[in-house]
Amino acid sequence: MFIDTSKIFIQAGKGGDGAVTFHREKYVAAGGPDGGDGGNGGNIVAIACKDISTLLDFRYKKKYTAEAGGNGRGGRCSGKNGEDLYIKVPCGTLIRDTESGKVICDLKEDGEKFVIAKGGSGGWGNCHFATATRQTPKFAKAGLPGDEREVTLELKLIADVGLLGFPNVGKSTFLSIISEARPKIANYHFTTLIPNLGVVRVGEGNSFVVADIPGIIEGAHEGVGLGHAFLRHVERTRILLHLVDVSGCEGRDPIEDVHIINEELVKYSEKLADKPQVIVANKMDIPTFDENFEKFKAQMEDEGYTVFAISAATRKGIDDVINYTSRMLAELPDEEDDDYDYLDLDEERNNDTIEITVEDGVYIVEGMYIRKIVGSTNFDDYESLQYFQRALRKSGVIDMLEEKGIQEGDTVHMYGVEFDYVK
Repeated sequence: MFIDTSKIFIQAGKGGDGAVTFHREKYVAAGGPDGGDGGNGGNIVAIACKDISTLLDFRYKKKYTAEAGGNGRGGRCSGKNGEDLYIKVPCGTLIRDTESGKVICDLKEDGEKFVIAKGGSGGWGNCHFATATRQTPKFAKAGLPGDEREVTLELKLIADVGLLGFPNVGKSTFLSIISEARPKIANYHFTTLIPNLGVVRVGEGNSFVVADIPGIIEGAHEGVGLGHAFLRHVERTRILLHLVDVSGCEGRDPIEDVHIINEELVKYSEKLADKPQVIVANKMDIPTFDENFEKFKAQMEDEGYTVFAISAATRKGIDDVINYTSRMLAELPDEEDDDYDYLDLDEERNNDTIEITVEDGVYIVEGMYIRKIVGSTNFDDYESLQYFQRALRKSGVIDMLEEKGIQEGDTVHMYGVEFDYVK
């Protein structure tokens, strides 16, 4: 089964908590705090793998969680770092943040990897908080939570050439002849239900990859037919071969067919529509081909296209198309990276924006900075609680709450912690 989109939830490992311990040894008085730091949580790393061709595995497993960091221990011993979790995806997989739609990474090459969720930092042990006036700190920092988000995986096949055309124009037959690909072939519409890849060899050491894209019809960009699900697979191609049935054996107008599909390309992506396109007039072995071809060829050449006549059934004219395509690929410059709107994960992690909303009389305070403060506060320790209150005032949270109209006794909620506001 070919699956080319999927949504999954990823959660990097939480950092381990710092330890609150004191050195205890015979004949050593007042050994002092020696609580170790917590280990860092494991990252979630996406890695491209050439041996995988579909996102099928992500249809059945929807949540991926990395290992948490170990807690700190006495004797200034740090906790163990959590193991990274590697998620294998096919080459050509685009990973987006589902909520914002922004791209996190685009993995094209075999072995290429990217940290899509960073593990939380381990908390400091109490040995870090000893001062001349605070010699026995009874608090430590908790480990920070790791990144978590829903991501959308999109597989876009990596091919040099894309085959376009209405259903039943002979694309599958054409691909099976020029390469070793063996797509399903039959004389009815929508035989091809998944994209097929084939490697075309042109002499020694020269080859290119062709993708047969299932039939695109009018309205495909809006979800009509099958093509809408696979238009993304021609986005990475450098040349489009547009196969057209010029024989008229199905009562269609080949010129109109070309215009309809090209209009779908424009509606889906202007960049896709601007790719070099070669028109391949198929089924020249059928008697009615000749009476239609000259008019068709003249019209297409007037529109700026190069036109070839072939018979996929008899192989006639196919070598000319292959050699011309190979020369075009050699002359075309390498395409620049896709112009995606990327999500800056580092900026997101360091974002200190604080937001306050009011729901049913409860003041909800959110933000990465608030999350870190809450996570690193021991609310059972007086000194730690004082630090928490000073941090809220210094960051402007108290002023923001008062601007929102908070009154004494109102409830404030911060990442699982609730308390009553007191002036």
